[in-house]
Amino acid sequence: MPKPFASSADLGDKQQTLEVLADGVYALTAEGDPNVGAIEGEDFLVCFEALATPVAAGEWLTRLRQHTGKPVRYLVLSHYHAVRVLGASAFDAEVIVAHDNTRRLVAERGKQDWESELGRMPRLFKEPESIPGLTWPTATFSDRFTIDLGGGRGEVVLRYCGRGHTEGDIIAWLPQQKILYGGDLVEAQAALYTGDAFHREWASGTLDAVAALGAETLVGGRGAVAYGRDAVDAAIDQTRHFLRVMMREVRAVQERGGTLKEAFEAVHGELEPRYGRWPIFEHCLPFNVSRLWDELSGIDRPYIWTAERDRQVWDQLQG
Repeated sequence: MPKPFASSADLGDKQQTLEVLADGVYALTAEGDPNVGAIEGEDFLVCFEALATPVAAGEWLTRLRQHTGKPVRYLVLSHYHAVRVLGASAFDAEVIVAHDNTRRLVAERGKQDWESELGRMPRLFKEPESIPGLTWPTATFSDRFTIDLGGGRGEVVLRYCGRGHTEGDIIAWLPQQKILYGGDLVEAQAALYTGDAFHREWASGTLDAVAALGAETLVGGRGAVAYGRDAVDAAIDQTRHFLRVMMREVRAVQERGGTLKEAFEAVHGELEPRYGRWPIFEHCLPFNVSRLWDELSGIDRPYIWTAERDRQVWDQLQG
């Protein structure tokens, strides 16, 4: 029996949970759907991630407005993927911040990514006709971008830790509260999507830089909030383990002259016992292995995912 394509059959609503992580610091999680967050400044908000459509983002903002009515000054986008950015217009933000590379990726492949993700994850695109177009950052940076929250609230430090989930991922770090919004560089009890990744750099220097912050609370890209240093370290270690197992298995198949299909089966066999029941595992793995196969074959930057290519890879590996 063929598996339904990607997450196309995952149509049930997920229970959303709004958590107050510290005074004026919020996270919305939803059983493995993309996480979002918000941080209160003295008289403004910094929001982290935008969800897939303005309608979906508006529902998040309605919940947030039960806690604060401050206007959104900064909308921070951790990377370019459609489910993270296309709801941006709902925030009416003064500034939309992302990494320099993210702006380039929107220009290079934003339209194709939109079409791809809509096909893969239709449930996340609530009223897709509400999307006005691609989301363009209005401020970008290469290494570090600091936002003073005012009123003794400390600061938000946006940092580029290196290539990882994409070549433009950034994190949002609150040093005073030791709270980290990791985007999809770290997942807590959720499988990884690595179809646009740089696995070797992600599993080494990039995650080393994330771990060195010493966060005591972590909002990953998906999954539950990690509370306490041990839980944060476990999420980072889990992310690194997933990447390393993939690399080990794909490299072994390539070295013996095997096929992409054999590499997929080897990776699936090794990861499924630990991660198979976690959100998006079966959805993502064909795309993950295809990208990793290319990377280990010497192809530095990911091929662009189109709706047509998605189906071809899925049929080849999960069909």
